[in-house]
Formats: sequence, structure tokens, C-alpha cells
Amino acid sequence: MEDDYSRFFADAEPRLRRALVAHYGSERGREAAAEALAYAWEHWPRIATMDRPLAYLFRVGQSRTRRFRLRTDVAFPAPVPVEMPWVEPGLPRALRSLSPRQRTAVVLVCGFGWSLREVGELLGLKTTTVQNHVERGLAKLRLDLEVLDD
Repeated sequence: MEDDYSRFFADAEPRLRRALVAHYGSERGREAAAEALAYAWEHWPRIATMDRPLAYLFRVGQSRTRRFRLRTDVAFPAPVPVEMPWVEPGLPRALRSLSPRQRTAVVLVCGFGWSLREVGELLGLKTTTVQNHVERGLAKLRLDLEVLDD
């Protein structure tokens, strides 16, 4: 059982984390992914038999993060500065202006190279709907960032 879960975790964790971070943002998305993967471990015999466990765990992460409340009385160490790649300074603001589904679709398809089908399975949407979210999201990003078509 542990070997099966370990193989599943190695494949699913980065994909689930990226999807939830794209949907909720860095902190909340990572927490949602951790919650969903903990749930998967607790219920592994059932999860292992599912056709689309990643989509199911995406939903688990969504529902588990709604109830999660960050304790403010706990002292956390200061974050370690990390060298970040250069990105358009207005991109984070522009991404926040998209709907959660548009943002998730754009980040996963354009940023992480997921196929429209993979995103559709994750979000429970048709491929054409995901394509519409990507196209509309990119159009809004171009408008917000004042990118001109040549």
C-alpha cells in the first residue's frame, strides 16, 4: 500500500499543488494540496480505485481549505528570500483580476504546459469550456497589461 501511495504521491503532488496554487494563490493553495494529500493517505484504498483521483482530490482540497483557519498566535520564522525569475511586474495583479477558473486554466495550460483535457478533468469541465477560459483569460491579461498584437 505504501509503495502504491508513494508512486501516486510523486506524480500527483506537484500537479495538485500547482493546480490549487493557481486557483487559490501560493499559501492557501499549498495548504489545500497538503490537506487533500493527507486525505488521500487516510482513504488510500478508496482513492486508489478511482478513475480520476486527481480531480477528486482537487475538490477535497477546495472543501478542506474553506474550513481551514490560520492561527495568528503562532510565531513563524521569517521566510527565506528566494531568487525569483523575472516576470512582468503587473502580472500578479492582472492574474488576480481573472476569475478563479480563468486563472487556473491560464496558469496550468500556459505556465505549466497542461493539456486542455487534463485541466478539464481536474475542474470537471469540457475541453471547449477550458479553452474558452484560457482564451478569455489571455485576452483580459493582454488588455490589463496593455500588450499589443503585432
